[in-house]
Amino acid sequence: MNYRHGFHAGNHADVLKHVALLAVCDALAAKPAPLFALDTHAGRGLYALDDEQATRTKEAEGGIGRLARGLDPAIDRYLDAIDACRAANGGNAYPGSPWLLAHALRDVDRIAACELNPGEAAALEQAFARDRRIVVHARDGYAAIKALLPPRDGTTRLNRGLVLIDPPYEAQLAEFDTALHALNQAATHWPQGVYALWYPIKQARALARFHRRAAALPAKSALRIELLVRPDDSPLRMNGSGLIVWNAPWRLDAALSPAVAALADALGEYGQGRGRIDWLRPPT
Repeated sequence: MNYRHGFHAGNHADVLKHVALLAVCDALAAKPAPLFALDTHAGRGLYALDDEQATRTKEAEGGIGRLARGLDPAIDRYLDAIDACRAANGGNAYPGSPWLLAHALRDVDRIAACELNPGEAAALEQAFARDRRIVVHARDGYAAIKALLPPRDGTTRLNRGLVLIDPPYEAQLAEFDTALHALNQAATHWPQGVYALWYPIKQARALARFHRRAAALPAKSALRIELLVRPDDSPLRMNGSGLIVWNAPWRLDAALSPAVAALADALGEYGQGRGRIDWLRPPT
C-alpha cells in the first residue's frame, strides 16, 4: 500500500467524515452501556499540517482552513475537537479518525485501530501507547472485521458500537466490492452495530450500482451523506465525498442536515458546493 493520508489531512473529505464521525459517536455515547469502535484503515492517527506532505498539496486550505465557528453546532463540535488536539499536540496538529474516536468516547469504551502500512502502524501505536482503551493492530482492516466482530471486553460481549471503514481506494471502483463484502459479513455477525463507509466522488453516476447494493445490505437502515465541492464531471479528481451509515443512530439525519448544507456553502468552490442527506433504506 503506497497511500499516505498526510498528503490529504484536513481536506474537504476529512471535514465531512470527521464531522459525521463525531456526531455518530456522541449519539452512541449518550447511552450508558459500553461501546466498541473499530477503525479499519486508521492511518497514523495524528498529522501535522505544516509538515512536508501537507504543505506540498495544501489540501487543508480548501477544507479545515475555510471553516469558522458559528456555522452549525455539529461543525463547532468538530472545531472544539481540533482545538483539543492542538492544545495537546501543537498548533498545527490535525486529528485522524483514531484520535477523534479516543476523544469522543469514554473510559468504559474500547477502540481497535487497524493499519497495514508498517510505518503508519508504528506511528499509530506510538500515538496511543498510553491509552489503555485502544489496541493497535498492524493488519488488514477487512480481515479484522471478521476476526474482531462481535466484540468482547474480556469475557463480556459488547453489544453496541461503530465500525468505520475508510479505505484509500487504491483499487478504485473495485474497492466498493471489497468493502460491501466485508460489511455484509460484519452485519451478519454483529447486526446491532453501526457501520460507516467513506467513499470518494469523482463522477456521481458511476456510484449508482454501489448505492443500490449498499441499500440491500442486511441492516435496519442506510443513510447517505454526501458533500460535493465542485461539479461531479471529472474522473480525474475527487470532486466530493460521502459516507453511508448503516443502522444510523436516531435522528442523525436531522443533526447533520444543516451541517452538510453549511459545509457546502463554506467549502464549495466558486459557489458550486452541494450537499445531501437521504435514506437509501429508510429506518424500519
